[in-house]
Amino acid sequence: MGPYEYVVEQIDGDYAKLRRVDEVETELKLVARALLPEEIAEGTWLKYEMFEYTIME
Repeated sequence: MGPYEYVVEQIDGDYAKLRRVDEVETELKLVARALLPEEIAEGTWLKYEMFEYTIME
C-alpha cells in the first residue's frame, strides 16, 4: 500500500484535512491528529506508507 504523498490543507481541532498530491481533484481526507506526527502544520508534506504518516523533507 503506497507510498502516497499528502499535504496538510487544514488543521481543525483533533483532525487534519489532507490532500493527496497526485489526485488534486479528489475530496480532502479527514485524519485524526493522533495518527499524524506532532510537528505538522498547514502546508506540511507527508508520506503515507505501511499505515504510517511521516514528514517529508
